[in-house]
Amino acid sequence: MFTGKSMAAGYGKARVPTGFRPSQWSLAHATFYGDETARETMGGACGYGNLFQTGYGTDTAALSTTLFNKGYACGTCYQIKCTNARACYGAITTVTATNICPPNWSKDSNNGGWCNPPRVHFDMSKPAFMKIAQWKAGIVPVMYRRVPCARTGGLRFQFQGNGYWLLVYVMNVGGGGDIARMWVKGSKTGWISMSHNWGASYQAFASLGGQALSFKITSYTTKQTVIALNVAPPNWGVGRTYKSTVNFR
Repeated sequence: MFTGKSMAAGYGKARVPTGFRPSQWSLAHATFYGDETARETMGGACGYGNLFQTGYGTDTAALSTTLFNKGYACGTCYQIKCTNARACYGAITTVTATNICPPNWSKDSNNGGWCNPPRVHFDMSKPAFMKIAQWKAGIVPVMYRRVPCARTGGLRFQFQGNGYWLLVYVMNVGGGGDIARMWVKGSKTGWISMSHNWGASYQAFASLGGQALSFKITSYTTKQTVIALNVAPPNWGVGRTYKSTVNFR
């Protein structure tokens, strides 16, 4: 795997913001979708594809639109525990946001329209839900909080697009787990700002073929910026994933 040097950079001056810290506990509700295999959770609005292959596994959840934040919440991590219900096990589990739970305006928000705004709701994979409650309960009240995402290794970049349009899915994001801004730099260009496409993907309309590619990424929550130099070699190709040695904390 081609990897280059990486570094952390302050936002503006040489100051590096502090890492992500857990939030306070808040109230919400949780349901589950799919079965014990979690096959229905593969793919998803964040664009992570096969969650087993991309390292997210079955500890995942789809977020209501209130939490999803137009895809900027992709990759964020939450501790969830069932509360005040007979079905509760009393355990705490940690999940990663990999999908959106869309509104269902044909149903009342308190009777089937669980993900209708402004509800805060987690539609968990069944294996994740079964860690906190009896699955036959269907829906349970929960306490939740944002927590740092513990990731092994550096940021990973999966390429799609063509010679004039580069679409990059960013995965394995540590710290806050989220991304606010992203830039790409070819070995023959300066930094090019990438626009948010959807979910965890960013795009640049530029001819970057035949150039080694570097990326600069700013966290949505902490505003920390990291730079991954020469992540992809000059002969990079779409459909491939490239690893860096840098990550958020």
